[in-house]
Amino acid sequence: MAINVFVPTFRIDEILQEIRICLEKGWTGLGFKTVEFENKWKEYTGLPNAHFLTSNTVGLHLAVHILKKKFGWNDGDEIITTPLTFVSTNHAIMYENLKPIFADVDDTLCLSPESVEARITSKTRAVMYVGIGGNTGQYEKIIAICKKRNIKLILDAAHMSGTFFKGKHIGQESDVSIFSYQAVKNLPTSDSGMICFADAELDKLARQLSWLGINKDTFQRFQGKEGGYRWKYDVENVGFKYHGNSIQAAMALVQIKYLDEDNNYRNQLASIYDDLLKDTPEVEVVKVAENCQSSRHLYQVFVKKRDEIIQHFYDNDIFPGVHYIDNTEYSMYAYGSGTCPNAARRSNEIISLPLHLKLKKEDCILIVGVLKSGIAKFLKNKSLV
Repeated sequence: MAINVFVPTFRIDEILQEIRICLEKGWTGLGFKTVEFENKWKEYTGLPNAHFLTSNTVGLHLAVHILKKKFGWNDGDEIITTPLTFVSTNHAIMYENLKPIFADVDDTLCLSPESVEARITSKTRAVMYVGIGGNTGQYEKIIAICKKRNIKLILDAAHMSGTFFKGKHIGQESDVSIFSYQAVKNLPTSDSGMICFADAELDKLARQLSWLGINKDTFQRFQGKEGGYRWKYDVENVGFKYHGNSIQAAMALVQIKYLDEDNNYRNQLASIYDDLLKDTPEVEVVKVAENCQSSRHLYQVFVKKRDEIIQHFYDNDIFPGVHYIDNTEYSMYAYGSGTCPNAARRSNEIISLPLHLKLKKEDCILIVGVLKSGIAKFLKNKSLV
């Protein structure tokens, strides 16, 4: 039986019960369960604001759009970002006619503070920080740089549901944090996300702009006298249809109950991998940052002959991942090619080993055994590091 890098786990009976409530009530869209889940997310994370959306990607765009609008950024202004991410991170910058400026990564695969500082110019408006795999990297140093230089901090926390740093859920220090609840993430729905602004006014604006700029959403218009529908509203901005719906929120309300338990299990699997690989110098494990209680969305290693070893996995019905291809290899971001040597090198060495709730210890043993046999086959016992 094949072993895949991701396999989502859904509490199906509980989820169907929550969805049934939506169907019986006749309310499947914005409001009702979306409000309930927003409140649960704020309670869980300690973040002051949370607005439920259709995806992390639209949240990233909304964050950049609102910050540009609020602070008067101009087309061509710059946001410092990472080349080691899914393309939606950097597309969100491009959507607003801003320029992604690529900084290099450290060996946690998060942005290097030294590289970020070196990229700051008079046109720098924000840093887009990606907590890859749930790792915080040198996040504190990035926070300090942003405060010192008076630039905004956008946290792409797609992998960070349930990541805690120094005892607090991640996102407390950023201007805006955006989470993902896509099907293979740690808190899986079919697809949805959350945008969390520190500023209540920007949260209010996000709610308008995610519903086409309308100043009262449909659920609010049902909250009048005796629950009657109120048809009149104003349209104050050109907005988008980015809001989440109650079906997705119903799924999320069940899944959040198990988030800590599930992340604990993922960390147990990571510890098994750590133990199995501790005497394998040809494999370098991506280390979790100090004081980071990671969600462990990914378990990443570096190996030489990466492509050959992945094919060896395929030949043994194991299907790991690559997170991610250096974005400067893509034609639209090729202007950054050669500017981030560590990211470029690591991009050609990364493998994400399977990590999900359906894995057992014996699966991890099998996976590592295949990895080691691939190393013996392709590296001929020469050290990776």
